[in-house]
Amino acid sequence: MITLPVAVLAQTQPAAFRIPDPGQRIPANVRSQNSPTGTPPTQQPQTGRGAAQGRGGGQGQGRGPNFPQQQRPLADAAVVTRGKGLYEANCAACHGIDLRGGQQGGPNLLRSQTLLSDKAGELIIPIVRGGRPTPPEGMPPMPPFPFPDDDIKAIAEYLHSVLKQAGRQGRPPVDETVPPEKILVGDANAGQAFFNAKCGSCHSTTGDLQRIASRVADPRELQNLWLSGGGGGRGGRGRGGNEGRPATAVITTASGSRVEGRLARIDDFIVSIVQDDGTRRTFVRNGSEPKVEIRDPSSAHRALVPTLADSDMHNVTAYLWTLK
Repeated sequence: MITLPVAVLAQTQPAAFRIPDPGQRIPANVRSQNSPTGTPPTQQPQTGRGAAQGRGGGQGQGRGPNFPQQQRPLADAAVVTRGKGLYEANCAACHGIDLRGGQQGGPNLLRSQTLLSDKAGELIIPIVRGGRPTPPEGMPPMPPFPFPDDDIKAIAEYLHSVLKQAGRQGRPPVDETVPPEKILVGDANAGQAFFNAKCGSCHSTTGDLQRIASRVADPRELQNLWLSGGGGGRGGRGRGGNEGRPATAVITTASGSRVEGRLARIDDFIVSIVQDDGTRRTFVRNGSEPKVEIRDPSSAHRALVPTLADSDMHNVTAYLWTLK
């Protein structure tokens, strides 16, 4: 084996792949010179899961099947229709006309691990038959329903047919047959109290959220909007969120110099920022050096969302819907 000195390795390394020194500025003309030229290679067709997610297939709001509920075959249309009628007559009051939870406080079935794991009603039958006299904290007890197996299986098939229409990354399905007003199952007064306690320090109904309900088509879209962190002008980098206040970073090098800018990238090896003049600076990370302080306006919202109960989501949505 031939061992080359480090200096020789550095000289033979292609310029485009050299790691910059900490804090090194890369002029725009050098970046353009290092950029590859010519015709890019022909891209090979995707296969596997990436292909399924990237090509439209009818399910998932224009995307191909991307999780098991979209890959399982549907039951006969007559069975699904019968299950829909049984669900709306017996289950919708608790679980909602769109499965997101209803006026009587039942859980959101779109996020139910039991339903997502069920194949043909085998996990649903014991729950419907036996009820849930001791439900998780914050949920009302569920009474038993002495339905025949075929009826419970029909309900399960209907639920699976709804989940089959879910969008990318489990985004809720859109069913145009559900009147938007039926999504408003929450208590607007309770939603206002929750908003004032948890959201009012960053958002204002007379400022960034003024007339927010007039910006969306229906309550379903409004709920998706505020849960994703969008809609306001003082927080959130989620889809539709505040792009005017992105996360920033203050970097302090070992020599004590401080550099601040918009956070472009951070991982265990590098941190990159873009300064006000457009200059991009990249720093190699080595343990705690350089010191990096991140200021992210959306961090409080991201921390809050996983703690929300279904009733919190419904109540806040009902309150925000009054802001027209």
